Amino acid sequence: MSPKHRHLTLAALIALSCTGAASAHPPDNDGQHGDHHHLDPTKLRTWTSTRTGEVVRGAFLAARSVNGVVRVSIERETGDVITFPLADLAEADRAEAQRRIDEVSATHKLLATAVAGQPASSVQPPPTVDAASKAPIQAAPFNVFAPFVSTRWDDRWLYIDSDGLPHSPPAPGTRPELAKATFTFSHPLMVGITAWQQQVPLPQSYRGSNAWQIPLRPELADKPVSAKQQLFRGAIALAANGVPIFNPIKNDGRTDTLLAGELDEFGGHCGRADDYHYHIAPTHLAKYVGKGQPVAYALDGFPIYGYFDPAAKPDGPDQDKCCPLGSHEPLDWMNGHHAAPPPGSPAGTKGLYHYHASVKYPYLNGGMRGVVTVKEDQIDPQPRAASPRAALPPLRGAKITGFKAAAKDTDAAWSLEYTLGGKKHYVNYRLENGKWVFDFVDPTGAARTETYDAANPQRRQGGGGDRQRGEGGGGRRPRENNPGADTPPPPAPPAAPPAAPPGALPAGDPAPAPKAAASSFSLSSTDVTGGRLAIDCTCDSKAAPRAPALAWGTPPEGTKSLAIVMHHITRDNDTHVYMILANLPATARELKAGDASLGSWGQNTVNRKNAYAPPCSQGPGDKTYTITLYALSAEARTPAGTLPAPLTRDALLAAIKDTTLATATLDVKYARASR
Repeated sequence: MSPKHRHLTLAALIALSCTGAASAHPPDNDGQHGDHHHLDPTKLRTWTSTRTGEVVRGAFLAARSVNGVVRVSIERETGDVITFPLADLAEADRAEAQRRIDEVSATHKLLATAVAGQPASSVQPPPTVDAASKAPIQAAPFNVFAPFVSTRWDDRWLYIDSDGLPHSPPAPGTRPELAKATFTFSHPLMVGITAWQQQVPLPQSYRGSNAWQIPLRPELADKPVSAKQQLFRGAIALAANGVPIFNPIKNDGRTDTLLAGELDEFGGHCGRADDYHYHIAPTHLAKYVGKGQPVAYALDGFPIYGYFDPAAKPDGPDQDKCCPLGSHEPLDWMNGHHAAPPPGSPAGTKGLYHYHASVKYPYLNGGMRGVVTVKEDQIDPQPRAASPRAALPPLRGAKITGFKAAAKDTDAAWSLEYTLGGKKHYVNYRLENGKWVFDFVDPTGAARTETYDAANPQRRQGGGGDRQRGEGGGGRRPRENNPGADTPPPPAPPAAPPAAPPGALPAGDPAPAPKAAASSFSLSSTDVTGGRLAIDCTCDSKAAPRAPALAWGTPPEGTKSLAIVMHHITRDNDTHVYMILANLPATARELKAGDASLGSWGQNTVNRKNAYAPPCSQGPGDKTYTITLYALSAEARTPAGTLPAPLTRDALLAAIKDTTLATATLDVKYARASR
């Protein structure tokens, strides 16, 4: 092999599209693409492996590094992709691969020249390359966490593979195969959370075609996307350690997850898919990536640096708050600004746009200043997360007080400690022979064991599935993250519903299954036409929204009181409640439109008021809202003889689970006008 082929140019590790159109999907770990391109016949040639003798006819597609070995991907006319180590190719084929690599290198130089002298523009400079690793500069902070995080790239994207857990970088000199088999985390997980839904951190498969994608040449958007108004599904950034970062705002569109007690001491928690993720900037990673390096990248391709103070001085006590890119501009509303232009640049030239961390909202990028594709209110493309366990309800009153390895650091085994009612409980879980084994230990030491198939998820896919990631209720999250892409398939039902851990609330509704009612006990509404709810009962009403008018027939014998609940189940199984009305007299046969004089009103989940809340579900298409009328053999009371306080849906259903004689339901639909 000639020296030219031993020492690849800077583009040798940049995957190239030489078929006339850039691939929209990354090659997976085997170099395969999920789509087929019509190849330019002029690009076709035969490629020969001198090691195996295999001959392939196709077009050069990509060159990338896998564990230090440069591999060349060839796309056949059929669309299949074959990969060969560059060193195994015949000399003429190696020369052709090098020619293609040099073409892209020259293109990068031309782009850099074209952009360098431009004034403020929507075009950002092409990616620079780390001379030591030959990798795009964007890969540098992620490569610090190799082998737990790995990178690859083509001419458009940096792809990041990870398991979504915050691994510590291995000690210098540790063999990759040994380092990869350990589970040492850079910080405690989950500790300090006081609003917990019984999720635990499980490894995710953000790899191959399910990897994270960062644009290599980000562009400034004409219309930035605000994280206060959008992006309530999925991640908005990726930390250097491969952990996704979600929008800090909760589903009501105004609640700060950090201030609400939902995050651990490092700004993270688990979603409904048992996927760990952050909601604030991971500034603690600065000690690993190095001073002045990005701690994360937003999914629009712009870097996120540590804290910034425009008054900070390089030689002052607050020097760590100086912008590493030399800017003194105040941060804009998205926590970003432009780097200082290179010396001697023409007037009006602006440096690279980038974001900074902040101690107050928005904590990191307050949206997408760069060009992104938004589908179903999340950045697309985006990986999915999945868990073998079905989602559990919140465990009210619990506080997570500890998280540690339950065995050797080479075992996927952890113990989560939480207190409930002043007593310690534990969730001990481990991976054994492809099964996740969970031991739920109560304060007496008694344990209950549940086993889940790691390859058979029971819950809806979506990475990030926080409870707050749902639609409706005046909230703005149409779906959990995914990380997820479009509407996911329905969750596979478990063979048998798992029992709740000791001290937990029952999974699902605490009420028994609806009981059959006499045909005369039916529910109707003059505010429902053709199954659709009148606009006057929604937040799109031009006047003050009102509760719908309801009417019903004769309840079953023995009825002493009635109750009404209106709720909506989101795609990620969140429950949003709009109306709770308990202890209506058994003689009542209607609820007039907007009437608040009957019964006792409970707390909705929209504004937490004891009143009707109009549906405001976001996202395209119809949403279904269920109005349920309960016939009860007694008034709703707690064992102490009082109404539950606050009177939430869960509290009401728990109070009437033994007194429900029958139910009548009315499903109504409503779709908000596009805005």
